Amino acid sequence: MKKLNEAVHGIVNRKTGSIFNYQGWPSVCTDENGTLYAVASGFRLHHICPFGKTVMYISRNNGETWTKPIVINDTYLDDRDAGIIYLGGGRLLVTWFSHPASTYLDLERGLGRSSICQSKPIDKNVALGMIDSLNHIPEDEAHGGSFIIISEDYGVTWSDKIKVPVNTPHGPVQLRDGRLIYLGKEKNSDGIIPKDSISAFESRDGGYTWDFLSTLAFPNGTNADNFHEPHIIELPDGNLYGMIRAQGNNVAHGFTMYSTVSNDGGYSWSEMTSTDVSGSPPHLMLHSSGALICSYGRREKPYGEHALVSYDYGKTWAEDYILDDNTSNDDLGYPASVELADGSIMTVYYQKLKGDENCSLLYTKWRLPTIQ
Repeated sequence: MKKLNEAVHGIVNRKTGSIFNYQGWPSVCTDENGTLYAVASGFRLHHICPFGKTVMYISRNNGETWTKPIVINDTYLDDRDAGIIYLGGGRLLVTWFSHPASTYLDLERGLGRSSICQSKPIDKNVALGMIDSLNHIPEDEAHGGSFIIISEDYGVTWSDKIKVPVNTPHGPVQLRDGRLIYLGKEKNSDGIIPKDSISAFESRDGGYTWDFLSTLAFPNGTNADNFHEPHIIELPDGNLYGMIRAQGNNVAHGFTMYSTVSNDGGYSWSEMTSTDVSGSPPHLMLHSSGALICSYGRREKPYGEHALVSYDYGKTWAEDYILDDNTSNDDLGYPASVELADGSIMTVYYQKLKGDENCSLLYTKWRLPTIQ
């Protein structure tokens, strides 16, 4: 692991002075004008709570300043893990998922009230009031699942939510031929695919409808509980390269990433192979220099945000750069990276600032040392 020279650190958004200060699990993209769009789950009490909303932040000066949070989605349930991609022509696609209402009702009944709110009495009372209200929401809104909304006008207005069978934190990827491929974890798919599978779907109409492509096989000695939160990217040769969060007793460090490749557009995938890296989940970005970058969060000491760099499209990883290790807490990560017009890279993530009780949305702006 190497530290980067001349990295610049900044804040997308930090909230104080409210009980709803926690933010997490961001994604970022840019359009043809250089405008940056970051999304996250905001207005939360804690890592686990029933309050999350999908919020967006916009920067038109390479991340020097950002708008205040813009709420673009707020269902009855906790809206988590926001992903965003830019599709061209002013079109943005945002993803998220929600646990069913029963998840929070079960937490209250079975795991104890302290599992929802660990600190202040006001947090606990507010959360319990919200949980009680989940008993009374419309049945069709209580199931949760994975969803998409689409904007055709640079995020000014948004479509109705579209339910999809899979979810992953940073959403689908757009291929050069215009197709969207969504490799994700099964989320309340109504039996369309095997429960808890990692499966791939494609869209040929910009995300409004989705068709099944394939389900990945798990390596020997592992099962569906071990694998979550994949991300894929199209390589120059047309192959799809994927990385998948792996966790549990059967994997390295208890928290790592496995890679897989599809050479037929997502209809089949190679056997998953462990990277043996301590950290997850992945976000993949192909730099204009040809370098493949995998951003991830390390949740064992030393904690921090990292970026793996490969110069052979993921066959080997030449470097592991430390982007930000200025934290003493393991509630962090989900970094996502985007290339700016000057070839530099902005990586957005969530992490606690020193002295803060809750997590903020932060960024590191950096360059690949080999092209400085």
